Amino acid sequence: MQMTPERMLLRIGGAMRKGYIAIALLIFSTAVAQDEMAIMKFLVVKDYNGKPIRNAAVVLHPVRKSGKQSRGGLELKCDAEGKASFDGVPYGKLRVQVLAPGFQTFGEDYDIDQPVEEVTVRMKRPTEQYSIYTDKPSDKKADPPPAEKKEDPPKDSPQKPQ
Repeated sequence: MQMTPERMLLRIGGAMRKGYIAIALLIFSTAVAQDEMAIMKFLVVKDYNGKPIRNAAVVLHPVRKSGKQSRGGLELKCDAEGKASFDGVPYGKLRVQVLAPGFQTFGEDYDIDQPVEEVTVRMKRPTEQYSIYTDKPSDKKADPPPAEKKEDPPKDSPQKPQ
């Protein structure tokens, strides 16, 4: 049988229908899988006054059942209001780290089990660091007693060695 242009179009049309069915199944399976995805909303503020921190990095890492962090992850940046969000977080354990210049790094594990999770992170200023090589403010030693001062003989009087 010879392929006529009409027959070729019918064959292509059949293949396209199969493609449309495959695409429809893919969309349907994605819609079903959406039930297991959550929206994470973050608000990053300063601990001492509650003002937002802009451009803070929010890093999301999936966590295995063993408690170890999985490879990969996602980094979000906060806007001027200190907000960041991500749609499509799978249910389960998630490690959240927040980094901002001039603040302590925040880190905590969350169990994602709701369609919308809202997290407010209060960032603290770094505390003073101590070293074993320097004196701590509470360890200041008392001032040493003044050394006894020996009187120097006057320079114009000759001294005799004894």
